[in-house]
Amino acid sequence: MATNRILLSLITLILPLVIANSSNAQNWPQFRGPGGNAFSSDMNIPSTWDDSKNMLWKCDLPGKGASSPIVWKNNIFVTCFTNSASGIERSLVCIDKNSGKVLWKSSVKADVQDDPYSGYLTQHGYASSTPATDGESIFAFFGKAGVVAFDFSGKELWKTSVGVQSGNRRWGSASSLILHKDLVIVNASEESRAIIGLNKKTGAEVWKAPGDKLELSYTTPFVFNASPEKQLIIVPVPNEIWAINPENGKLAWFAETSLNGNISPTIAAKDNLLFCFGGFPQTKSVALKAEGKGDLSKNIVWTSTDSSYVPSPVVKGEHLYWINDRGLAYCAEAATGKIIYKERLPLKSSGGAARPVYASMILVHDKLIAVTRQEGTFVLDASPNFKLISHNKISDEGDFNASPAISEGKLFLRSDKCLYCISNPK
Repeated sequence: MATNRILLSLITLILPLVIANSSNAQNWPQFRGPGGNAFSSDMNIPSTWDDSKNMLWKCDLPGKGASSPIVWKNNIFVTCFTNSASGIERSLVCIDKNSGKVLWKSSVKADVQDDPYSGYLTQHGYASSTPATDGESIFAFFGKAGVVAFDFSGKELWKTSVGVQSGNRRWGSASSLILHKDLVIVNASEESRAIIGLNKKTGAEVWKAPGDKLELSYTTPFVFNASPEKQLIIVPVPNEIWAINPENGKLAWFAETSLNGNISPTIAAKDNLLFCFGGFPQTKSVALKAEGKGDLSKNIVWTSTDSSYVPSPVVKGEHLYWINDRGLAYCAEAATGKIIYKERLPLKSSGGAARPVYASMILVHDKLIAVTRQEGTFVLDASPNFKLISHNKISDEGDFNASPAISEGKLFLRSDKCLYCISNPK
């Protein structure tokens, strides 16, 4: 009897972990995957591919876009847009994970005029925000057209405006949605200079945290587990990092940083250390010990000029890894910021207005996958010793601005024309 009780206790402890790991392996529910950590434990993703090798399927998308795909069970969701004389139409598209067949498309039009398709807006367009799902509904952020909830058949459940303003640069929306408990959280920096919490079931505004500094914050908010009982929403803005209480939208703490100008990368975390990248005209990175209340500026652990303008970093063990917008691959000590390696990837271009890298690197078991805009995807060894495993190219002349998604041995890459499924043959 005692042995049986011990076995039952072990099963009770282990089963939730098995279920969680299985769920994470199957689902990629938001930008940068489960928890926004850009990590998958999947050991079956191939290291090499091209137009035919390990290419399971290719899907021509019904519009352009820079948003990343998300996955729930056998469904892939991605947003697209078309721009014609009749106006801008944004769509949420559902694709079968195993066949690449488009199952449905649901479209939304803005009630107000969008910013003109010119300047830097042409670099990513009107569908740059990655959707999010809780397995019951799919939530998409369409800028001035609002936040929209759909069911799994494509039926619109609700639609909520989060503002119709424009940033002074008129670059359009870029931040992706995150979900926290009963909330959809959106960084409506362009539309209303506010972080907004919406009720998942109704779309009603639960709270709103405004701030003028948000105008240049294009980052996706990050849920930080401050303790087993307490989570905070972390949002970096020019020269500061904010921690917002998700229960009421109130500021829990802040810290001053030296990151001026545009902030695009998403926060990464290791235990109580938060890593913030970005800035303009000079990019910088900072590590902050997220402990305490009020002003945590004294908790800055290190600051570095080695950073990234758009792509976000990923954490493995004691190290940070990232690829910057110029095509430099980095590894740094998480605790000190000390650069372990800084290697230029073999790209034809490394500068100019059209930066060669927008997508964020992801960690897949022991490999780093880094997507460039027009020069293929690099696979690196996830270790402090730089090792380029492969450089994989697909015959697609579009821009690959989206970060990859992972699900059950399948790697999904999105250009502004197509969605690709990479997988080892069975």
